[in-house]
Amino acid sequence: MAEGSGEVVAVPTSGAANGLSNEASGVPAQTSNPLSRKLNKILETRLDNDKEMLEALKALSTFFVENSLRTRRNLRGDIERRSLAINEEFVSIFKEVKEELESINEDVQAMSSCCQDMTSRLQAAKEQTQDLIVKTTKLQAESQRLEIRAQVADAFLSKFQLTSDEMGLLRGTREGPITEDFFKALGRVKRIHNDVKVLLRTNQQTAGLEIMEQMALLQETAYERLYRWAQSECRTLTQESCDISPVLTQAMEALQDRPVLYKYTLDEFGTARRSTVVRGFIDALTRGGPGGTPRPIEMHSHDPLRYVGDMLAWLHQATASEKEHLEALLKHITIQGVEENIQEVVGHITEGVCRPLKVRIEQVIVAEPGAVLLYKISNLLKFYHHTISGIVGNSATTLLTTIEEMHLLSKKIFFNSLSLHASKLMDKVELPPPDLGPSLALNQTLTLLREVLASHDSSVVPLDARQADFVQVLSCVLDPLLQMCTVSASNLGTADMATFMVNSLYMMKTTLALFEFTDRRLEMLQFQIEAHLDTLINEQASYVLTRAGLSSIYNTVQQHKPEQGSLANLPNLDSVALKAAMVQFDRYLSAPDSLLMPQLNFLLSATVKEQIIKQSTELVCRAYSEVYAAVMDPVNEYKDPESILHRSPQQVQTLLS
Repeated sequence: MAEGSGEVVAVPTSGAANGLSNEASGVPAQTSNPLSRKLNKILETRLDNDKEMLEALKALSTFFVENSLRTRRNLRGDIERRSLAINEEFVSIFKEVKEELESINEDVQAMSSCCQDMTSRLQAAKEQTQDLIVKTTKLQAESQRLEIRAQVADAFLSKFQLTSDEMGLLRGTREGPITEDFFKALGRVKRIHNDVKVLLRTNQQTAGLEIMEQMALLQETAYERLYRWAQSECRTLTQESCDISPVLTQAMEALQDRPVLYKYTLDEFGTARRSTVVRGFIDALTRGGPGGTPRPIEMHSHDPLRYVGDMLAWLHQATASEKEHLEALLKHITIQGVEENIQEVVGHITEGVCRPLKVRIEQVIVAEPGAVLLYKISNLLKFYHHTISGIVGNSATTLLTTIEEMHLLSKKIFFNSLSLHASKLMDKVELPPPDLGPSLALNQTLTLLREVLASHDSSVVPLDARQADFVQVLSCVLDPLLQMCTVSASNLGTADMATFMVNSLYMMKTTLALFEFTDRRLEMLQFQIEAHLDTLINEQASYVLTRAGLSSIYNTVQQHKPEQGSLANLPNLDSVALKAAMVQFDRYLSAPDSLLMPQLNFLLSATVKEQIIKQSTELVCRAYSEVYAAVMDPVNEYKDPESILHRSPQQVQTLLS
């Protein structure tokens, strides 16, 4: 095979020739010639599957560079020489490795000898210090146990005992200040007192009881000091602008655990604020605000409504402010009944102003400033009673009772004033004026009623209370007024009386129509007006029939009975009398407005007047229709009735409509 080409070296042909000759001689080559067998075996070898052979051939090609007869003959020797050279090189390299390993071995032997020496020395030292190690180990274990016990003791003291600083804070002097650290220390005492109960369930009951007793004494000392301090702080809250400090709020939060001390502190606060409110109220009445603004309330005593209103407004503001102060003071309280406490203390605070307030309002009411002012003052008192009770509930009983008493007093005197006015109406009843309009007394009373109702409508009193007052006011004024009008008109003629009553009732109705809660009274007045309108309608119809010549004829026709005979035979209903009457009736038809009662011109309401004219005209038409039907009836024996009554009822109605 040539170098690097993979070519197969040529094989001498002599063997092939020999093989062919052997075949020719009839002897198989495989069995007769070993060389032939080897060659065949070589030729049959699959080199592509023999990796070792391929690698060997590749290695051979590195130095078998020339394919010649000489090189092929020397191939074996070359391979052996090359193998020998490689082995010599291998021996040379491994000799160096051997020398290095021997050097390392010497070093290791030296190290081993040194370690052995050290081990021997350590063993000797260990034997000598064995007792010391045992003692040291025991001491270390004992030290660890003592350290753990010290840690446990420190933890126990930290959990169940106070520091000296905390003890000093809780036991401080009476005049000493209360700070945030005090409440932290107090909270720690409470926690220790609760946590120590765990010891009572163990074998450490004696220690637990001692600690519990110690903490209980500290708590009582701290609460007593806190109560004294809070009491002192409350006594200083005597300015109108009351600033509740956060520390005082915390103090009240802490004192809620001692209900008695908590209640005493609230009472002290209420007492201090009560004197402040009373002093502020008196100053507002007599001195006014800082620098004279606002002016003293007493300066407006000539104006009763403003005077009373300013006093009540000041009290309302003061009551709301005191409630806000208490809410700020007790904002951290968690026990039940806080709202009741606030209302109770506000009631105590405002109780001091009741006497001066009552005296001044009584002076205003007893002076009788007039029914309208009394009614306005009554509504004002009712409003502030409702408003202040909404702020403090019903606990401020003294103040609310005082306001309610003044309300009832003003209301009583108001209705007394109305009753007195009504009695004066009946004492001297005036005759109706010539124009049959409302009398002077009626106009004055309606003016009074209008002012009362106007103040009632503008009142801020709750709706149900206003409605109840309204019914009583109307009953107190309208009933005597109606009675006065009836008595005043009793001596008048029918038409005059009806006209006067319609005008008077109309004035009452127009007055009431402007206000609420008057529907029932308006209905009653309307019924009475309609009754008097019926009278005027009948009077106007009778007036027209009389002056138009139909009155006697109509009355006769209505009263006529068949057994009396025919109408034509009656002296007042013959044809001549009827024709003369129709002449008068025609004059009426040509000018209906000429036959109006003078009383109708006195009516105040044009609508009422038109209604009377319209309905009286309908009555006239109805009367004419009955007369016309009677005349046209053959039973009544009128000859040529169309010539007597030449207008039909429809024509008459058309002319009058």
